[in-house]
Amino acid sequence: MAWTSVCCQYDGTFAGFLTCVFDCYANREEPVEFRTPDDLCCSLYPLRTVVSDPERAGRVYRSLPKLGREGRRLAVRGFLTCLPDKELWLWRLLRLGYARGPGFTQDLTDPTVDKVRKAVLQLNSEAHKYTGFVRFSLLDGILAGEIEPKNQVLPLLRPHFSGRYPQERFVLCDRTHREALFHQPGRWAIVPVEEFHLGRPGEEELAFRAMWRQFYDTIAIRERENPRCRMTHMPKRYWAMMTEFREDWDSALPELPRRTAP
Repeated sequence: MAWTSVCCQYDGTFAGFLTCVFDCYANREEPVEFRTPDDLCCSLYPLRTVVSDPERAGRVYRSLPKLGREGRRLAVRGFLTCLPDKELWLWRLLRLGYARGPGFTQDLTDPTVDKVRKAVLQLNSEAHKYTGFVRFSLLDGILAGEIEPKNQVLPLLRPHFSGRYPQERFVLCDRTHREALFHQPGRWAIVPVEEFHLGRPGEEELAFRAMWRQFYDTIAIRERENPRCRMTHMPKRYWAMMTEFREDWDSALPELPRRTAP
């Protein structure tokens, strides 16, 4: 019996996607498109609206070990990537893994494995860079920071910053995907946010920013400046959220004494 081609509309969550996988297997339907409520485009295929169901999603999630450790990692992290049509690629990955077993991830000539693997590598690389590029500000006793990543890196950044600041209260907002990581001692949550604005910094925070800017300028060796090398290790798209490059803060920073030559 042939599978019917459909367009799946779901809520955009990982649980919603896993529910789509369950329903498509149960109804022998082949998804050729995935849509979220925010998508305005129409589809030429029959539309199946899938309501996220924790029980059905849980059954699919518990089946992921059949893909092997690497296959499960690709399936879970693949959903966090900015890969275009990621749901379709992950659907193909799951079908491939269920059919061939754990060894399928070693077939790097397979276009599905190759595509998802490269997207996950990009996700991991971006998350690793943000462990060093995130800048927190002290606002009313809470550390607050903003990032604008291509991928949904907050789940990967959470273990790093929660382990580094276990006794701190902090919030890290992903402006691209409109979600934020909230942490306090012993508890954390990643929740959607419609709007996020850093509060007005106090004198102490402005002093910290000024000292950091002065430190950054002081350690620079002007004679050895290499803009191309710097942008290789610190891509320019990260600069907008980094204190040392925020030109819009210059007028608010207090003046510090400059280092003079001996």
